[in-house]
Amino acid sequence: MDLKILFTVFTTVFLAELGDKTQLATLLFAAEKDVSKLTVFLGASLALIATSAIGVFAGALLSQYLSGRTLHYIAAIGFIGIGAWMLVNNHA
Repeated sequence: MDLKILFTVFTTVFLAELGDKTQLATLLFAAEKDVSKLTVFLGASLALIATSAIGVFAGALLSQYLSGRTLHYIAAIGFIGIGAWMLVNNHA
């Protein structure tokens, strides 16, 4: 196991997930008095594991057809596009 990659992935995902809508939804579920906090934790954890598994499998599949450099460019363009879309469609 490459600990450098493990730490990099953990840090990146951890920082990306802080304060996002998934964490806020989990916070709201856990705020309910009659809800098991363990159940909320397990549900949120399983959902993150499932979405991460999809990401890993999709990355492995795409890497068979595209170079890592191309995948980085596609991801960067995607993030820029989402950011631009959010700026243009900000109705606050």
